Amino acid sequence: MVNPRTFQCNIGGRDLVIETGKLAEQASGAVTVRYGDTVVLVTVTVADEPREGVDFLPLTVDYEERLYAAGKIPGGFIRREGRPSEEAILACRLVDRPLRPLLPKEWRRDIQIIATVLSADQENDPDVLAVIGGSAALAISEVPFDGPVGAVHVGYINNQLVLNPTLPQLEGSQLDLVVASTGEAIVMLEAGAREFPEELIPQAIQFGHEVNQAIVKLQEQLQEACGKAKEPVPTQELSPEVMDAVSSALEGKLIPVLSEPDKSQREEAIADLRRGLVESLGETFAEEEILAAFEAKAKAEVRGSILRGQRLNGRSLTEVRPISCEVGLLPRTHGSALFSRGQTQVLTIATLGSMRQEQQLDGLGIEETKRFIHHYNFPPFSSGEVKRIGSPGRREIGHGALAERALLPVIPPEEDFPYTIRLVSEVLSSSGSTSMASVCAGSLSLMDAGIPVKTAVSGIAMGLVTGDDSYAILTDIEGFEDAYGDMDFKIAGTKDGITALQMDIKLKGVSLEILEKIIDQSRGARQFVLERMNQTLSSSRPEISHYAPRMYKIMIDPDKIGSVIGTGGKTIRSIIDETKTTIDINNDGTVLIGSSDADAARRAIELIEGLTKEVEVGGIYTGKVTRIFDFGAMVEILPGKEGLVHISELADHRVNRVEDVVKVGDEIMVKVINIDNLGRVNLSRRAVFENLSQLPGAKVRDSLGDRHPPRRGSEPRPPRHSPPRSRPRPARGSFRGR
Repeated sequence: MVNPRTFQCNIGGRDLVIETGKLAEQASGAVTVRYGDTVVLVTVTVADEPREGVDFLPLTVDYEERLYAAGKIPGGFIRREGRPSEEAILACRLVDRPLRPLLPKEWRRDIQIIATVLSADQENDPDVLAVIGGSAALAISEVPFDGPVGAVHVGYINNQLVLNPTLPQLEGSQLDLVVASTGEAIVMLEAGAREFPEELIPQAIQFGHEVNQAIVKLQEQLQEACGKAKEPVPTQELSPEVMDAVSSALEGKLIPVLSEPDKSQREEAIADLRRGLVESLGETFAEEEILAAFEAKAKAEVRGSILRGQRLNGRSLTEVRPISCEVGLLPRTHGSALFSRGQTQVLTIATLGSMRQEQQLDGLGIEETKRFIHHYNFPPFSSGEVKRIGSPGRREIGHGALAERALLPVIPPEEDFPYTIRLVSEVLSSSGSTSMASVCAGSLSLMDAGIPVKTAVSGIAMGLVTGDDSYAILTDIEGFEDAYGDMDFKIAGTKDGITALQMDIKLKGVSLEILEKIIDQSRGARQFVLERMNQTLSSSRPEISHYAPRMYKIMIDPDKIGSVIGTGGKTIRSIIDETKTTIDINNDGTVLIGSSDADAARRAIELIEGLTKEVEVGGIYTGKVTRIFDFGAMVEILPGKEGLVHISELADHRVNRVEDVVKVGDEIMVKVINIDNLGRVNLSRRAVFENLSQLPGAKVRDSLGDRHPPRRGSEPRPPRHSPPRSRPRPARGSFRGR
């Protein structure tokens, strides 16, 4: 029997409603979360048996965007949702990151969280509702969970912190910060910002954390009323015997190996130690126990050294690895930059395109297009591995989006720089913090391409190691410090403020005091990296690459857009085919012409202006003869616009036959003498002669040559600098009389 229960509280002036017991009753836990008119269904399902051969928490999070939620029909041929959009993948990661640390690491039964967006009002972002729903569904399920978790967006509008700003409001906000926290501590941060002051970040975090307490209490009420009994946490403690045996076998060997600065040699030496342990202790203990004891011993050595104030690789806690930068590596790309920090190396390439190449978005948000794109590739050779190369995974999409978010605030607006911009970061070598290296390489690549960015952007990854009663903050963490540490806190920004940050932790939470110290310590590191970048290239090049398309902007009357496009796009396609340019037309009459050939762009501009220019009575035009009749000639004076020159108006003397004066293809000067009520244009060449005859020494210049106007009633003089026209001989056997 359906027995729905509803719980609600007021958050930011709107009701947050959590309901359970109505939908998806076969799931281990299921809730719907409503905020405004946005509704998300979140379910948790648990496998009956542990997965064999895994030594990690098997948690999977899926975020399903249903376009019916926003009253949309999917694009494409099949008209149904396919692979997750980039926004959906980012939402998956947003849900996963605060929940995973609060689940028992020893759990080996598969857990699947599915968030399905059922209704989207395009004002309230469903991503934080999915976080709340995932926490609530776990809270009422049988899975042991150290939650609940609350999550909110924090904006900064008109110098004030704003709770859960709507999507339209976020477009004018200087900050978009997601804060996820339990009742005791903060578990996840994600932010994009427009050079937001570092000193205000802790204030914004505290603001979001305080609001989350009401959301946590609401879920506690839900759990108390509807929660299932929690299953016991599995225990997987290593026996003292195996720990002692591994410690004895590693005596004097582990520290030198972990201190090896070269990542490849360190990993090879670690692999040798593992093999040696298994060979020597394999008859006494299981291989899984031996390797687990080795990992515990290595982790303890790394963390202990850091807590004593010294890293195993010899760096101080605040020291940044050696940095090198290079720009303009690739000869035919529009911009390129290589950024190396220690053994992390990223090559980023910039490409410019027309506005018609901007990315079309088919999602639940209010944005339909995107003109700045950053893609991140992590090939297996970058970590010395052999793997199958497939489509980008969630990690690649997440890192690419973080770097894109960090660089977006310095990208010039479309009005000033009407280009689509694509960056591709190729990770060539990975030893920690490749996403922040992509920010640095991307910033240099933008400047190398001549894109007028506001300023350079740098990024750094901070770490944290905690002890029983102490902690240590690390600047510029390497891969093994990330693996054995408690935090990965990425911060990017300019000399004036933060543009993006992302915090992941393995702890149950972290205090605001520690976060303040991490942000403060990161400032000096980011400025150090910026200085090294500026030594290579301190500002954008004065011009874009010779190989990049040039964009030309003109304005036309919006009422004339149809004339440029033509029936079914025929006219604009013909211009594009003729000039080999790209042409984009906005509804306000803005026309963008793109081409790497300046002459082709000018020709396209001439054609468009001709299509939109009005024919004026009294105006003199140079046109081309397109057709000849017994009574006159049709002359195209503007693209697609013709007028009739009557035989009596072809010259300032009597013309017996039109062919005696003009032929098809001739260019002649004509004057518009009138436009009738049907829009037909009447032209006169004789009027041009008469106008110019009033000027001393005036001549008519057209494709027929330079002519002095002949006296009325006399034969026209032959064109100067050209032989006189000879009368054609009659064909043999024919007779031509006068």
